[in-house]
Parts: sequence; structure tokens; C-alpha cells
Amino acid sequence: MSEPPPAAYRIEDLAHLTGTTVRTIRAYQDRGVLPRPERRGRAGFYTDTHLTRLRQIADLLDRGYTLASIKELLEAHDTGRGLGGVLGLAAEVDGPWTDEEPSRISRAGLAERFGGAPDDAAIAQAVELGVLEPVPGDPDVFVVPSPQELAVAVELHAAGVPLSAISGHLRELRAQVEHIAARFLEFTDEYVFARYLGGPHPPSDADAAEAASLVRRLRPLARHTVDAELARAMRLLASRNLRRHLGARTGDTGTDGTRLVRLPVNTMRAVEAAVGEEHSAEFIALAAEREVRARSLDRLTGTRMNGRFIDEEDK
Repeated sequence: MSEPPPAAYRIEDLAHLTGTTVRTIRAYQDRGVLPRPERRGRAGFYTDTHLTRLRQIADLLDRGYTLASIKELLEAHDTGRGLGGVLGLAAEVDGPWTDEEPSRISRAGLAERFGGAPDDAAIAQAVELGVLEPVPGDPDVFVVPSPQELAVAVELHAAGVPLSAISGHLRELRAQVEHIAARFLEFTDEYVFARYLGGPHPPSDADAAEAASLVRRLRPLARHTVDAELARAMRLLASRNLRRHLGARTGDTGTDGTRLVRLPVNTMRAVEAAVGEEHSAEFIALAAEREVRARSLDRLTGTRMNGRFIDEEDK
């Protein structure tokens, strides 16, 4: 029994099946990421191979790859170096980095949780920050990617923090957290993933599969490290902050034998810039102690010298 002839598509059919445009398909051909069609007379026909390739391109574009890198990956696939492993690695990296499940909330539900009428300006800021995501076709319902993050905002607002201040705090915090994430990725790239992904060509399926396994193992480490360090810093700084507030009112000596002293803000900033915030208190204490000892030495030396001068004049 003979096999059925391969499917043949005109360019308009191919565009419709893949959700793209004729212009885009021709641009892909010009960039070398999509083979030219088979010519039958003056007409060009595409096959299921073109259909599969267009879907691969769309998938890689959605994952953030450029057309130049897609071309290299597809050329590697065509020469037998594999593409499945790379796509599996990309799927692992693009997967969820948290156990949270998104939820939905209505505009009325937001007003109820924040104790007032709907605040369109605050909702617009939340959408801009990605705390809320609009639901297409329903302007009164939003997706909440992180219910925990929304719950934090609710608690802060209930404690008296204005919504505008919460948004500003989140912007600042996000920039700092993204810096931490970037540093963690640089660290793991240098010491872990360079052996799998650092070559001049796309990784083999085996290398990509091993890298994907490492992503699964290392994924929680960044969060655990930040959780532990945040807990340590909050314990240290919150205690120091409380002592500063209480000391500013009472001037009492702390139970650890220390006493709170007011210093100019610019002085503290200069010290922290020089030695770091964690060493600033020790630096100030040592500097003060050195000054006290220097004055004591000066006083003792001065007394001795004055006595010597007096003895010589008596002679």
C-alpha cells in the first residue's frame, strides 16, 4: 500500500494554520530560519516540515530567543545535534519558580480587602507592576499572580501605609531583588552552567538535559538563601531600630552596656560608605576610643613635659 502524498500548503494556508502572517513567513525565509517552499511551476508549496518549523520558531520567540540564536539552534538540529534538549532546558527555566497558584479577584473584592471604594489609580499602578493582570474581555476581574504579595499589601495598608507608598516601596524592592537574582545567576553560570552552556555551539541533548536537572535542583537555593539572609538582617536591624527609637525618648543605657547616641545623618552615611553598614557601629566606637586614648596620652605627656621645664628653670 503506497503512502499518501505529503500535505501541501500555500503560503496563505500556512500563515492561517500557524497564526502568523504571509509577510512574517517571507521574512523568516529571508533570515534563513525557514526553508524555501517547493516550486511547482510558478506556485510555491509548503509541507508539514515547514509547519513544524514555524511552530518551533514561535515557541522559541515566546521564550525570548532572538532570530539569530534561533537560526543557530535550528541549524544545530538540522545537523543532528538535537533541539529537544534545548527546548526542555528552556521549559525548565521558564517554569514556575514558586509554589504559589495564581488566583482571581474582582474590582469589588479589591475594594473590600483594602477597606474602601475602588481606587482606579492604585489599580493602574498594580497592573503596571504586575501585581494584578487584566482579564481580557472583563475589566472588573483581575488575575493575581502572587496572592502572597497582594496579602502583604493588604496588611501594610491596614497598618496605615498609603497605597502609593506601597507601590513605591515595591518598585525599589524589585530593583534590589532583581540585582540579587542577577548576581546569583552570574555566580551559578560561572561555576556550574558554563561547562554545559559555555561552548561556541548549542549544547547537545545530553548537556541540555543535565543542565535542566541542575536547574531543578538549584531553583530553591536562591530563595532559601535570601530567606535566611533576610531573616538575619531583619533581626539585626529591627532590634537596632527599636533601640534607636526607645533611646531617643529615654536616653537609657541598653541591657548590653551600650548607649544610643544621635549622630548627623551625613556622618553616618560617610561611615557606612567607608566600612559598610554592618561595621559602622564598631568603627565609630573604635574611633571614639582612639580619640579618648590620644587625649589621655597628650595629657600625660604634657604633664611630664611641664614638670621637666619647671625643674630646669629651678636649677
